[in-house]
Amino acid sequence: MGSENIKLPKIDFSHEDLKPGTLVWNQVKSQVHKALVEYGCFEASFDKIPLHLRKSIFESLQELFDLPLQTKLRNVSSKPFHGYIGQNPAVPLYENMGIDEANIPYKAEQFTQALWPQGNPSFCKTIQSYSKQLLELDQTVRRMIVESLGVQKYMDEHMNSTNYLLRVMKYEAPQSNETEIGLSAHTDKCIITILYQNQVNGLEIQAKNGQWINVEPTPDTFTVMIGDSLHAWANGRVHAPHHRVMMKGNKTRYSVGLFSIPKDGYKIEAPQELVDEEHPLLFKPFDYFEFIDFCYTEEGIRCESPIKAYCSVSV
Repeated sequence: MGSENIKLPKIDFSHEDLKPGTLVWNQVKSQVHKALVEYGCFEASFDKIPLHLRKSIFESLQELFDLPLQTKLRNVSSKPFHGYIGQNPAVPLYENMGIDEANIPYKAEQFTQALWPQGNPSFCKTIQSYSKQLLELDQTVRRMIVESLGVQKYMDEHMNSTNYLLRVMKYEAPQSNETEIGLSAHTDKCIITILYQNQVNGLEIQAKNGQWINVEPTPDTFTVMIGDSLHAWANGRVHAPHHRVMMKGNKTRYSVGLFSIPKDGYKIEAPQELVDEEHPLLFKPFDYFEFIDFCYTEEGIRCESPIKAYCSVSV
């Protein structure tokens, strides 16, 4: 089980003058770099999303997951893990839906229209506004990472290489004091995940020493986490942590994750400046969606580290 003693670093992104080149920017950037090397994640205070919108997002999730199964199954996608996922005997408490580019108004409308043909303007506005405002945190963190690694010449390419996926998740309460698996241990495959949770414990993140850290959700913080794609692009210089969800008790857990996803056809390749004798190349260049396809094969599901199995450089 998770440790009560270790806490993830907490970093404040709410400074008014948090702009590149300022003293505050450099101080926060240093904290981000240290946290991502040591843990691969941190808790972020970010006040650009008003409290009423944070509250509305969970009300919207409850409304969404209360829809009949046949309605939820209309959330389909040709991309793996982007449509509706549920009814899985291996993780019976878990279901989720993906909303591609929810930050773009017409994309949010398309998703809403598919599930509510009669329309649901409140839901549509909530997911679109939430996603759009949270993009700022994703882009701030990524700019800081690129600067920390000393590869600013790739800044524009990196910042323009992604789209966004909003994934909304529900974990049914097990109605028991015995702990049950909500979601098995895994690393995310994306660039960065920004997770926001209702006030129900369950998320655990594995430290490098193997110990599991309980992440206690608060209304004021977002959990920022590195995915395999950024770990590979940075040639291993930032850590992508394993994490899982462990459920008990009688409260349903809702969470919403904003994932920065490499665009179709974009090759993830470590900049040559990040490869040297001390840091030999770890991964061959790869296409994100081809990697995701591999993760769904029997071999990909079985192995502990799909990214290593798929494209590690053999020694």
